Amino acid sequence: MIRIDALWLAVEPIDMRAGSERLLARVVQVFGAAQSHHAYLFSNARHTRMKLLVHDGFGVWCAARRLNQGRFT
Repeated sequence: MIRIDALWLAVEPIDMRAGSERLLARVVQVFGAAQSHHAYLFSNARHTRMKLLVHDGFGVWCAARRLNQGRFT
């Protein structure tokens, strides 16, 4: 099980073609480093897709989801 102690939401949209390395580079650019057991949530400009980047202490996990109905408000 992946433990998540804190969740950070990105306020600026990001290109959903970005992989885990590019998302991690964005986290490092903003925070200086990715913290263990922290999750970072990114969304596209239309708010219909999201990616979750989780640092578990050993590596980075990246999950993607397309919203089937509607979008974030």
